[in-house]
Amino acid sequence: MSPPGGTARSAQGAPVSWHGRLALHYTRDGDRTTALDRHHGPLRVLQRLYPEGPGICHHVLVHPPGGMVGGDELEIDVKLDAATHALVTTPGATRYYRSTGALASQRALLQLSAGARLEWLPLETIAYRGCRAGNSVRLQLAPQAEAMGWEVLALGLPAAGEPFDAGSYSQHLEVAGVWQERALIAAEDRRLLDSPLGLAGHRVLATMWWAGGEALAPARRQALLDSAREVLATSPLQRSAGVTSPQPGVVLLRLLADSVEPALQCLMAVRAAWRREAWGLAAEPPRIWRM
Repeated sequence: MSPPGGTARSAQGAPVSWHGRLALHYTRDGDRTTALDRHHGPLRVLQRLYPEGPGICHHVLVHPPGGMVGGDELEIDVKLDAATHALVTTPGATRYYRSTGALASQRALLQLSAGARLEWLPLETIAYRGCRAGNSVRLQLAPQAEAMGWEVLALGLPAAGEPFDAGSYSQHLEVAGVWQERALIAAEDRRLLDSPLGLAGHRVLATMWWAGGEALAPARRQALLDSAREVLATSPLQRSAGVTSPQPGVVLLRLLADSVEPALQCLMAVRAAWRREAWGLAAEPPRIWRM
């Protein structure tokens, strides 16, 4: 296991880097979404569940080392064939520990064929003091494909006396050909971290998206906006959250918080609202969230 606050080393004292790859391929077999997974290194599927029936496959991904240090690389390729529906989550936080200089990175490529649906719902990422980390999520959506997902970032562990006062974290989110954003959070950038025009002292931030392979009908787009705003109106985070639609095929929710729990609770409530509004489905939280 990669130790918090240090770099894993071999018996000879040389740094050891983990390189993990996981490919998930979802296909349709009658009314069932089936899945083939192939992994190399410390990244794999823990469980495949069907709590909603055979049409929706719930997958839990695990990284047995428990965290990432400088030089570690994880690659996730997800491919959904036509008319499949997959939900992908994790059993706990993704952790980036202190680095002596090398970058630790995770890259996810999510490819959806026509009519496919994906819910990309990892639990939070924790950027520890002194980490050098990068995270990338790219979506490629065919016409009539739809995806929702989120990325939740916690900077340091301030409640444990470990603030994010050294290191950096970069993030790349993209819906190919439609929307792209890149961000770099450096611990020395106090204006970004503490200014009212930046994170205003908050150390948890999240982006949630709904994306389609083509422009949403105006009424459907507005319904997604309205349902998210209804959740935010009663949320403890209503003053530090908002939802917009920068492109006809994308709806975005962003929020700031002081701790992870209220952030995830808000996102889970919006997910339930969007599922109901867009797909006519009940919330059906992944079982791992209740353990």
